[in-house]
Amino acid sequence: MGTNTGARRVRPKNLIQDMDQMIPETMKAVVMNGHGGLDMLEYRDMPTPTPEKGEVLIKVGACGLNNTDINTRTAWYSKKVDAVLGSGAADGFDEASGDDGTWGSGSLNFPVIQGADVAGEIVAVGEGVDPARVGERVMIDPWLLSHGDWLNPENSGYFGSEADGGYAEYTKVRAANAVPVNSSLSDAELATFPCAYTTAENLVQRTAPRPGEVVVITGASGGVGSAAIQLCRLRGCKVIAIASPSKAEMLHELGAAHVIDRNTVDLEAAIRDAAGGPVDIALDVVGSPMFMALINALRQGGRYSTSGCIAGQMAEFDLRQLVYKDLQLTGATICPAGTMQRVVGMIETGALKPLLAAIYPLEDLAKAQEAFVQKTHVGNIVVTP
Repeated sequence: MGTNTGARRVRPKNLIQDMDQMIPETMKAVVMNGHGGLDMLEYRDMPTPTPEKGEVLIKVGACGLNNTDINTRTAWYSKKVDAVLGSGAADGFDEASGDDGTWGSGSLNFPVIQGADVAGEIVAVGEGVDPARVGERVMIDPWLLSHGDWLNPENSGYFGSEADGGYAEYTKVRAANAVPVNSSLSDAELATFPCAYTTAENLVQRTAPRPGEVVVITGASGGVGSAAIQLCRLRGCKVIAIASPSKAEMLHELGAAHVIDRNTVDLEAAIRDAAGGPVDIALDVVGSPMFMALINALRQGGRYSTSGCIAGQMAEFDLRQLVYKDLQLTGATICPAGTMQRVVGMIETGALKPLLAAIYPLEDLAKAQEAFVQKTHVGNIVVTP
């Protein structure tokens, strides 16, 4: 296209955009200038990205928060950090190392725009992308999987970590990761899904639940935990949720048969009592404080899967439980191809319920993160440009 006037700028000839959209030369964004506390977040003008070959430009309608944002900013993933998630959320960790400060034990090039959970509209496409996609409503699949060994973190990245994300007015991503969605839900409601629900779907899939099985879920009121409740119920499982008693009503509405107080002293006994015996599956995002109680509560041949350890990453483990109970223990981080598409399909049919806890303006991202870390909400918090 030629030289544009007003808010438009010179754009490559291989760029096709919606002529009804005034794409500005600069945009507002929150950038992370380094690892550390909330002071590392800066709301400022940034160049509006231009989609390259195979990419699309998305006008962000809303972007959800998740634990990965906090973990990466504080470099909590670093092996030098031995602290509960949230304890350094405001100020960071002095002992953290940026060399292994990301989920894949790698480093970042700053400044970075975080934000993995984007819902919005395609306003321009790069070379090789069907121009008919302009105007399409989409959600972004945050996993930037390679075409080779996608389980190798060096080959596969995460949107908002290894590539600039959605805490901005505009963002770009490869076309395959912009998943069309046909839903009456608002952008803010849709932005509660991508990270939490793909994580939860992968977490659940790793244990292959069958109808009639009993599943216990920790951190059940959070984004991943509340998603896991719904996903397990859709598979015909009975769900026991572990959370704060103040959130029990909402968790029952989501399908939990029982809600156990997370501060219960004898957690194993409480789980067995609610289940009427040992459970088939344990899905965990809490970590060490509940780890052995979950393992002990599993039946012979039971399955445990974890996608997080927000309350402690160092756990003592009686290996006899693994050996003599024939247990299956799995981690769940990198989501296989197709996970986001399955989630979007369930959204479109109304099988999944959005849990929108609060909406903050983009410029108040630091305040939104402070609220997120308090964990007094059910579901997810989002920001809107």
